[in-house]
Amino acid sequence: MTTTARNHRWIGGRRPRRAAVLAVVGALALAGCLGEPEVDERWTLLEMVSVAPQPNQAQSASQPLNVNVKGRVTYRDIVTGFMVAEVRYSPTLTSVSLPLDKDEHTEECAQSVDQILANSVTAGRATRAVTGWDHLMQDVNLSFTALVPPAVLTSGGLFLVLYMGAGDEIELASGEDSLVVTPFISTDKEILHTGFPITITP
Repeated sequence: MTTTARNHRWIGGRRPRRAAVLAVVGALALAGCLGEPEVDERWTLLEMVSVAPQPNQAQSASQPLNVNVKGRVTYRDIVTGFMVAEVRYSPTLTSVSLPLDKDEHTEECAQSVDQILANSVTAGRATRAVTGWDHLMQDVNLSFTALVPPAVLTSGGLFLVLYMGAGDEIELASGEDSLVVTPFISTDKEILHTGFPITITP
C-alpha cells in the first residue's frame, strides 16, 4: 500500500480566519455570561455613610432638626459642582408615594430625589464645592439645622436628600452673597442621588 503525506500548510489563511471568528464568538459569550455592571458601578454614586437623624427615627414637629451627614461620592466620570445635604418639604409627595431608601442605590431612587427637588421647598441645607474624576472616592461632612414646617403634620412629607448640582453666587438686595444650586438631573449626569423620608410627630 502506498501512503501519501498530506500537506498541513494553511491555505489562503483559512485557519487564522476561523480562529478569529471563534475568538469573537467566545468573547461575546463571555460578555453575555458576565452581564452589564450594576448601575451603582457605572454611575457616580452618592452615599450617606453616617447620618443623624436616622431613617424611621421619629422627630418632633416642635423641635428643630439637627442634621449631620457624612456623605461619600464615588465618581464614575469628571464632575464639578456642589454636594448638598438638604431637608425638603413637599406638600404633595409622601413616603408612600415614591420609593426612597438611602441604602438602595437605584435609578428609581435617584429619580425619586429628582421628583422631590422639583416639587418641594427647602427647610435647611449645607453645601460643599466638590470636583472629581473616575474612581475617585471623596468624603464630605455636612451639618445644619432645619426647621420643621407645621404643615407636614397634615399634608405632604419631609425628606432628607443628598444630591449634586451646579452652583451660582448671586448678590442679594441686602448686599449679601447667596449660593443658588441647580440640581443635576440624575439621568442626565448619571448620578445616583440618595435620601430618605423623615417621620414627624406632633
